[in-house]
Amino acid sequence: MQTDLSKLLVPSLAAITWLASVSSAVQAQVRRTLPEGTVILVQTRQPLASQNVKAGQTFDTQVIDTVDADGFTLIPRGSRIRGVITYAQAATRNQSGVIQVTFDQITVIDGSVYPMSAKLTSTDSAERRQIDSDPNARVVLYGPRGGLGAAIAAAGSTNRPASGILGALGGLLSEGRDVQLPAGTTLAVQLLRPLTLRSRGMAVAMNPNSVFTATDRIRAAQQELARLNYYRGVATGQINEATQRALVEYQIDKGIVATGNLDWRTARSLGLVTTTTAGGDVGFRVMLSSSEAASLRRAAQALSARERGDLSIGASGALSSRRQYAASDIELWFALSAFADNASVYEQVVTNGPNSDGAAGATRALVSAARRVDTALAQANTTGQVRTAWSTIRQQLGTIASDYR
Repeated sequence: MQTDLSKLLVPSLAAITWLASVSSAVQAQVRRTLPEGTVILVQTRQPLASQNVKAGQTFDTQVIDTVDADGFTLIPRGSRIRGVITYAQAATRNQSGVIQVTFDQITVIDGSVYPMSAKLTSTDSAERRQIDSDPNARVVLYGPRGGLGAAIAAAGSTNRPASGILGALGGLLSEGRDVQLPAGTTLAVQLLRPLTLRSRGMAVAMNPNSVFTATDRIRAAQQELARLNYYRGVATGQINEATQRALVEYQIDKGIVATGNLDWRTARSLGLVTTTTAGGDVGFRVMLSSSEAASLRRAAQALSARERGDLSIGASGALSSRRQYAASDIELWFALSAFADNASVYEQVVTNGPNSDGAAGATRALVSAARRVDTALAQANTTGQVRTAWSTIRQQLGTIASDYR
């Protein structure tokens, strides 16, 4: 008996294709990306002094705290980041020493090595504001006043020779001190490009430096920073320079280490983090504040009343005898009225201090009522003002429900 090989080969090829797709999916799941601008805190493993280092020399640093991203461990504590001296000038009688460094490689504790592109920054409030004022300036260590080991400043331009640093720093160098960094000095490393790493399982517990990079969480932070007048851009859900500057300014004002990362401490201060479980899971904000809920309820009631007026429906619910009503228009009025009632109940739940499970349930119920309005609005013939007002309500709901955009 002859066997039709094509009948055997086709399933085999399909299986191979399926396995390949599964493999790609698994690989995608275990890789996470830290965005450009992320700051990683490290400590130097060797002393650095401007009188004896040279351009091209490398040095090692060690990551102080485990870096988690959205609940996944990316950089375990103790991983090493390699620094490179790109410019060095010893102190003279009238001019302080200067060192410029970059960071080009990270070695995680299991031995995996990843190329990286990063620069020096600072978490000191005055230094960080000075650095952020000119994103194209070189960030350098210089011998400071007061006998400290080093200070950080932005000077010159990345588009000009490194020797221009001395002239740009001007009076800052007048003390005539060398840079003296002992081993164990804390430095802040800022990514110049996104860094993609293999995640190493779920984080054991959320720590204050855990970073949030998910789009919905960045968007929620942007919206809250905008409400507090720190951020003036569009809530894109993507980390950009404007978002990082807003985070730095907020962190400085709140006494949080000014990294510019959306870390756990900052998210909690913004009111975006609600609970942390024993397993390290973080509940991002799932409920409006009492004042926000009251504002939402008033907006919903006003919108329902506006739609009723546009339809010439009396306060008692009497329909006008002078016009014809489409079923879709009545459906929208009912949906808006129901949403306003739900928003009123939601405000009561918020005001009475719910537990986290109740908060999440109330939010889901309110979003379900909002989706009914969305469906009705798609079919109704209503005004642009009603649609604009509803869009504002939807944006507010989007801050507490990541799946509702």
